[in-house]
Amino acid sequence: MNITHLEHVIIALMIQCSLLWLVSARVGGTIAIALLLGREIAQHEYRLGIQRGWEWGETLPVGMFEGVWRGWTLDSALDVLLPAAACAVLATAISVWRRKRRASK
Repeated sequence: MNITHLEHVIIALMIQCSLLWLVSARVGGTIAIALLLGREIAQHEYRLGIQRGWEWGETLPVGMFEGVWRGWTLDSALDVLLPAAACAVLATAISVWRRKRRASK
C-alpha cells in the first residue's frame, strides 16, 4: 500500500460524506467510486495511447473499452478497491447507526 491508496480512500470518503444530505450513503459511495473508476480507466487509455506513439492533438489510438480491461496493475486496482471497501464500511456503519436510532425512539 502506498500514499496514493490512502489519498484515494480519503477523497472517496469526502465525496461520500458531502453527498449524504442529497442521497443515501450507498448511493454517495457508488458515485465516489464511479468517479475514481473513470479516472483510472482514463489513465489506462492514455498510457496505452502513449505506448502506441500517440501525441497530443491526435486521435487516441485506443478502442472504446480497451482501458477497462487493459493496463491494470495491482496498484491501479487498489486505487479503486480500497476506496470501495472504505465507502462500503462507512455506508454499513451509517445504516446500522440509523437503524439503532430508529429502534430506540
